[in-house]
Amino acid sequence: MDTPAIPGQRHGHVLLLADPDEQVAHDLAEHLAGHQVKVVFCSDGAEALLQVGLQSPDALLVSAKLPLVPGARVVEVLRRRSATPVIIGVGPDDAEDAVEALTAGASACVARPYRPYEVLKMLGVASPAAYDVDQTVASGPYSVNPATFEARVDGRLVQLPLREFKLLHLLVANAEKVVTRDQISAELWGGSAPKSNTIAVHIRRLRDRIGDNPHDPRIILTVRNVGYRFVPPVADTP
Repeated sequence: MDTPAIPGQRHGHVLLLADPDEQVAHDLAEHLAGHQVKVVFCSDGAEALLQVGLQSPDALLVSAKLPLVPGARVVEVLRRRSATPVIIGVGPDDAEDAVEALTAGASACVARPYRPYEVLKMLGVASPAAYDVDQTVASGPYSVNPATFEARVDGRLVQLPLREFKLLHLLVANAEKVVTRDQISAELWGGSAPKSNTIAVHIRRLRDRIGDNPHDPRIILTVRNVGYRFVPPVADTP
């Protein structure tokens, strides 16, 4: 079945996802929607082969273990008629299935449960804010490391909830540039519009946590009706 498209959202890529877990598919689709990737979901290998012909996807992401027709067999059948890239989702116990799928002609493997940035890299899709979501970024005394989930101010570790961590990473990666509300919505909510004041609430909480006065901000500046700009403090000269 199709994962519902975001109203008014234009999708530049179509990914056919064959996975027995609908929640896994929903979570991934939510993240990828903000990167102009439409996810078409099916829960078994037989339906995946049918949907390939109907949807003409740019790529397939196929779980190594699928009901009816296993992942390796999906690859084998598909390779007889199409060169569409097939990525195999591999869990901790799927090593043998992964080898079989690669032998059948799969393009690559990716860890399952899926991490959106890994799938985006496989698809060659750039994020809207044009930055690497897995890269450590730093500006002034602020540094954000997604690999270790650490945010620091002057070397001091700052505890942040997931969305505020992602928000800080986005802002620091684009320091001195305006990050629009649409970009924030895409990165934090997968393109689905949050409630009208939700972004402002997250900004206010983040300011407080990183030492920026929410009532007189000097680091995360509001650009009225557009978005926000991260301006790191200038170090005092001796």
